[in-house]
Amino acid sequence: MTLFDPPAPLAERLRPRTVAEVVGQTHLLGPGKPLTRVLGSGRLGSLILWGPPGVGKTTLARLLAGEVGAHFIPLSAVTAGVKDVREAVTEAERLRGRGQKTILFLDEIHRFNKAQQDALLPHVESGLLTLIGATTENPSFEVNPALRSRARTLVLEALKPEEVRGLLERALTDPRGLSGVTAEPEALDLLARLAEGTPAAR
Repeated sequence: MTLFDPPAPLAERLRPRTVAEVVGQTHLLGPGKPLTRVLGSGRLGSLILWGPPGVGKTTLARLLAGEVGAHFIPLSAVTAGVKDVREAVTEAERLRGRGQKTILFLDEIHRFNKAQQDALLPHVESGLLTLIGATTENPSFEVNPALRSRARTLVLEALKPEEVRGLLERALTDPRGLSGVTAEPEALDLLARLAEGTPAAR
């Protein structure tokens, strides 16, 4: 590590490597819960992940793709357009010829207009693309009904203070985290409350 080669941000270094490392969202990932059952079947359908910023929607989507062995194409609706969707479709068609499935992750899907969302529809319908959309806005108002009807909406919740505290403790003990740093229990409690359910390291 040098001045010109700084370490990755803490949140990136501590990003969960497996679904088992995800903290929180036990209503989706606990025993017998929706995503646990889906992963057990090995078949992942299209999803819309709805929740506040910073709760790990992108991370969860990436981990789900890894769990089912699918190729992961991330796009942001802030910068992407129909051209990017077409390129993703071309890549998915190429990979399908090799027997591999493709997950298209579209962050802030609510920022795609109707025409852009319609461009996704035939490829989701055909199964060429499995769509995982992430949004902080209510999908009932921001995602086209036709697209929404072909995806299951899952609500992600802000982390509880005790869950955030567990992440802070992980940051202090994990070799990828803050090596050599210590903190008083009271400081950890305060930081966990101040994070308001959206920790920097999730």
